[in-house]
Amino acid sequence: MSVKYTPVQWTRSKWAYDAALVAGTGLFLWVFLYLTPEALGHARPVDPAIHRMRAFGACAFVMLTVILCIGPLARLDTRFLPLLYNRRHFGVLTCSVALTHAFFALNWYFAFSPTEKYAALLGSNTSYGQLAGFPYEILGVFALLAMLLLAVTSHDFWLKFLGPPLWKRIHYLIYPAYAALIGHVGLGVMQDMQNPIPLAIFVIGAGLVVVLHLAAALKETLAGDARARGHNWVRVCDAGDIAEGRARIAILPDGDRVAVFRHQGQLSAIANACAHQNGPLGEGRILDCLVTCPWHGFQYDVTTGRSPAPFTEKIPTYNLRLEGETVLVDPVANPPGTPVPPIPLPPTLLTGEVA
Repeated sequence: MSVKYTPVQWTRSKWAYDAALVAGTGLFLWVFLYLTPEALGHARPVDPAIHRMRAFGACAFVMLTVILCIGPLARLDTRFLPLLYNRRHFGVLTCSVALTHAFFALNWYFAFSPTEKYAALLGSNTSYGQLAGFPYEILGVFALLAMLLLAVTSHDFWLKFLGPPLWKRIHYLIYPAYAALIGHVGLGVMQDMQNPIPLAIFVIGAGLVVVLHLAAALKETLAGDARARGHNWVRVCDAGDIAEGRARIAILPDGDRVAVFRHQGQLSAIANACAHQNGPLGEGRILDCLVTCPWHGFQYDVTTGRSPAPFTEKIPTYNLRLEGETVLVDPVANPPGTPVPPIPLPPTLLTGEVA
């Protein structure tokens, strides 16, 4: 964490994550190029250059599909959260694979064009008013430009420079980029396929993204409705369910998340979203009354929502109360950095508690 931008340090887990990404990408390309050429079922014989181009295109589509599945999977099951923490690296590698696909396409189809190859790409087919023969290339160009923008701005410098709200809005471009990619594939190479297996993989992948997002949204909606019905205060859990130094996360009626921490026999509540990049603070651990964000190490006092001096980041705090051993939170957040006295645990839960 920092008053000004400082680079995020690499860790052993990041190196392992990236090594697995590179290995998985290499394995996919090797299988596509050398083990399955005859199984793809093209309507016409395919030149090796076209096969290489399609290998990288297929790899980029699968990678982007997996990226878009990670978010809802993590909301449905917390065991997927480690994949979410380093998803930006996945996106940058996906962009590199997509750029390689575009390079092969340009240098195969337009290398000997009498006009400049980029102009030939955009002007060779302008039948935008019809579905059959639609210039699917333009959809691929849009998807690639969007992925380039996201890859370039994925660095923390741009997050600090643009600010989290604008940075987040820019990165929502991943969804129209994926929709354009579906159109690019569906109107392009799939028209030349006889084998139903690639088509099935394409449809299942795109459908999986939609289904997982709908399932995650439904789960959160039902959870919020169930907690909000008939109550001004929102039930979080039983006090005994919160481990020392850890938190339980609750979804509020407005969709925000609150993290309720237990520390030295007392409970405090802060917003679950880190001020740096909306990292999940409730998955961090308290040390010396400071919770550390598991994404990039930003820290906050759980009783004030403030970062320790000289740092200046602040997050909202929440008021708590106990009814018996049931923890309730006021769904209306306090302004960022507002001190809130912690509430003591019931005496029946203080056995062996650190003083």
